[in-house]
Amino acid sequence: MEPGGLEWLLVPMQQLVSWGAAGAMVFGGVVPYIPQYRDIRRTQNAEGFSTYVCLVLLVANILRILFWFGRRFESPLLWQSIIMIITMLLMLKLCTEIRVSNELNVKRRSFAAADSKDEEIKAPPKRSYLGNRANLIWKWLRIVLYTSC
Repeated sequence: MEPGGLEWLLVPMQQLVSWGAAGAMVFGGVVPYIPQYRDIRRTQNAEGFSTYVCLVLLVANILRILFWFGRRFESPLLWQSIIMIITMLLMLKLCTEIRVSNELNVKRRSFAAADSKDEEIKAPPKRSYLGNRANLIWKWLRIVLYTSC
């Protein structure tokens, strides 16, 4: 057998492994959020998920993209940042929708309880815009505000 006899097989295999590694790099960071997204959507409860995680990952990935313009690095890392930004925006959208829905349900039950006076449901305390403003950062009720920020 000649020395270059297996080269026809090794080159495509190396390319396949390279593409697989790049794909794992691009989508590997997003995979843990898929079951979390599904669970939040199924239960309609986003209490266990912090939107600050989204904030940190959005800032980190935006900075990485901005760095790419100054000093080019491997394209899978660039695509990883783009995919992660899209994922975090989807998570924020879901959490925002659920938060708005839950607040509306509490207000409806509170309104119905005030009419019937049979059940006592306390509405959540109103937010004070003059008080501690740090509590209001990154807790908006519209996805447009997150994307604008």
